[in-house]
Order: sequence, then C-alpha cells, then structure tokens
Amino acid sequence: MRWKVGLLTASDQGSRGEREDTSAQVIRELVEEELQGDIIEYRIVPDEKDEIIAALIEMTDYYKVDLILTTGGIGMGKRDVTPEATLEVLDRLAPGFAEAMRAALMNKTGLGMLTRGVSGIRDRTLVLNLPGDPKGVHECIVAVIDQLPAALAATRGKRVEI
Repeated sequence: MRWKVGLLTASDQGSRGEREDTSAQVIRELVEEELQGDIIEYRIVPDEKDEIIAALIEMTDYYKVDLILTTGGIGMGKRDVTPEATLEVLDRLAPGFAEAMRAALMNKTGLGMLTRGVSGIRDRTLVLNLPGDPKGVHECIVAVIDQLPAALAATRGKRVEI
C-alpha cells in the first residue's frame, strides 16, 4: 500500500516565489523512496495562521491524506505560527513524533531545543511539523520514518501492539 501524503510549506518568501522550496524537495524524496508514499497535494502558503489552518483542513477533509508533513514556521520568530495553526485543527496529540524529532535535532545541535513543532491526528490523518531547512527536515524524517507505517496503519484503524 502506498501512503497518500500532503506537503505544506509555510514561508512568506516561498509563497511570493522569492525562495526555492528546497525542504519540500527533501521531503518528497524521502516520502517516495523511504516511506513508499505519494505526495498528492503540495502547497506553499505564507506564515499566516488562517492560511495554514485552511490548507491543513483541506488536505485532511477533502484530499483524505494519510499523512501531512509541514515545513517551516516552527521557530521562535513572531511569524512562526505553524504549531499554533496545527493545534487548532488536531483532534488528538501524538507527542512522541515531535519529541523524537526534537531529540534528533538536539543530538546534532543545541539549537534543536528552539523548535516548537507539534504532532497529532486529525480524523484519520497524522500531521507532523518539520523545520524549514533541508538539513533539519532530513534529520527529523530519518528519526521517525521507521515508525510512520505503524502509526499510519493505526490511524486507519489497524490494531498496533506497543
């Protein structure tokens, strides 16, 4: 089974076409090659809470993706609002993913503790917030990719023993 994946980039510069979305390229490669998934919806939106919320809702409710990976907007800057937007649409938290990704980043650099990404479930979709830089994205996905198939199966109703 191939997983249906939504990819959402939160970036003011990217949404205006002023910056190449290299983090999305890293995500696409890892999803297709390592997770055996297909990106069926891809968006770049500005760092605006309402736009992030709308994109997340559409990907879960209309496209019915199994997984949404967001990139960008999880730092401590004033415009970094991806975690707050994500929390507004989640039904339940799945904190282990965010914890594992933050730990992986902290093993590489102490700056990992500055990330505020969250992870959780909306209906039957797992949502993970990733950093905005390609190296951070790679480290985070590698940290959790082995557990994603079990998590995605569980969100689809399959019993998974822990």
